Amino acid sequence: MTKQRRIGNFFLILVLSIGSLVMIIPFLWMLFTSFDWQARLNIPFPPRFWPEEFSTRTYTLAFSNIPMLKYIFNSLIISVGVILVSLFSAVMSGYAISKLKFKGAAIVLVLALSTMMIPFEMTMIPQYLLFNYLNLLDSYWAFYLPALNFAFGTFLAKSFIDQLPGTLREAAIIDGAGEIKVFWQIYLPLCIPILATMAILQFLAVWNDLLWPLLALNTPDKFTIQLGLALFSYNKTTPMPSIIMAATTVSLIPVVVTYLFLQRYIVESIALSGIKQ
Repeated sequence: MTKQRRIGNFFLILVLSIGSLVMIIPFLWMLFTSFDWQARLNIPFPPRFWPEEFSTRTYTLAFSNIPMLKYIFNSLIISVGVILVSLFSAVMSGYAISKLKFKGAAIVLVLALSTMMIPFEMTMIPQYLLFNYLNLLDSYWAFYLPALNFAFGTFLAKSFIDQLPGTLREAAIIDGAGEIKVFWQIYLPLCIPILATMAILQFLAVWNDLLWPLLALNTPDKFTIQLGLALFSYNKTTPMPSIIMAATTVSLIPVVVTYLFLQRYIVESIALSGIKQ
């Protein structure tokens, strides 16, 4: 059994390593191309994974041609606001469905999850018309208000809170604590791992979104990083691959930093999923 297990682990590691290599190759190619001064006019073919003429001027040109800091700042404002609104809404609704046991809780959860089956392309026009009627287009409210409906986050929070002991709530209520105090001081601190997981999911979704910012924003000073990169690529008559790659690499830094900072909480949320009431 030990020999078979070692052979199985070897092939598992081999398959996972090959899969990881396949997924990381495009990112490595993007990173090396961003430093390739010779690739500022045309992408070399076949692709090379080491710059022919290593230079950081591509990054200098990226910042001089694109207001990167402004776009990144705008994306951070939108992302942080959406994360705060969606996480607060999801964890509160998840707690209510999990612990309050009100009549129709299962129906509410099913209705919330059913909204996930409707693609955004079917709702974007009604959503656009609604925000246009409310005069909320070209403002960050067009991002914050839809974040109140984070159905997947509600499902994650409910599933996580289901694993937390219900006796904590009962003991707190016996001691005279109200429902808000029970949620805020007892269950919310225990939900940090799942909140971190939801924060990463929302941050990736909002940071990489292009379609809704394209519809909702009209003022260039409010553009997100993805919208700014798309505008820069579209307006250039001469493609500048290495400069675009440099700008794209910079735009990925907040995503990588966020993941590295919160990954331990994700592991913790998986480990805590085995707790039983």
